[in-house]
This record gives sequence, structure tokens and C-alpha cells, in this order.
Amino acid sequence: MHEEWPTLACPRSDGRLFWQHEWEKHGTCAESVLSQHAYFQAALGIKNNINFLHILKNVNSIKGSIGQATGFAPWIECNVVEEGNSQPYQVYMCVGPSASRLIDCPVLPRGSCAAEIEFPSFYIQL
Repeated sequence: MHEEWPTLACPRSDGRLFWQHEWEKHGTCAESVLSQHAYFQAALGIKNNINFLHILKNVNSIKGSIGQATGFAPWIECNVVEEGNSQPYQVYMCVGPSASRLIDCPVLPRGSCAAEIEFPSFYIQL
């Protein structure tokens, strides 16, 4: 998990609280089908099948490019940094209860992004 799903938030943590949140908020919905281990294996499998960096290289529309590459429309959530610029925070993709395939999201979260966003620069030390 540390290599495949690192925590990029500042201040940096070991990721355990975040992963616990992900299981409690999302994974428990599939608890009748997937164990906690299987849930995270499925999530990592889907992540590894969707190369977001390749999809987003030289694109004009993040949402459109991801949708075209995967066949499903994502929801992009942004945050606003101190300088007032909007930057990507999360990309939401939905999966079926067995976590074996993507589906159209039945409900989308609140929030949106500005017309223009800025990709933050950061350094990852694993």
C-alpha cells in the first residue's frame, strides 16, 4: 500500500488513517462481497488498469479525456490553494459491488473545478 497508494497530503503521514477512512466510507458497502484485503486489492487493480498520467498527458479536458479512455465519466474535485488557483484534488470513478468493473456513478459528490486548473508540483519520497 505504501508503494501503490501513497499519501501525498501535507503533512505527510503513513497513510493508515486515510486507508481506514476509505474502507469505512467506501469499502464497507461491499463488505458482503469483498473482505477488506480484497477491497484494497480490487482498488489497486483498477488503478493499475487506468493509467491516469498517460490519459492526462497533453489534454484539454481532464473529464472528457478520462471518460473517453475508460468509457465512464469521472467526477473531478478541486481545491483552491493560497494563491487562489484551482487544482485537482480527487478523481472519482465508480465500481460495481464486486469491484470488478467500472460503472456510471449513481450519485456524484458536491463541488466542482474552475474552468482552468493548475497541476501542483510535488516531490514524492517513498
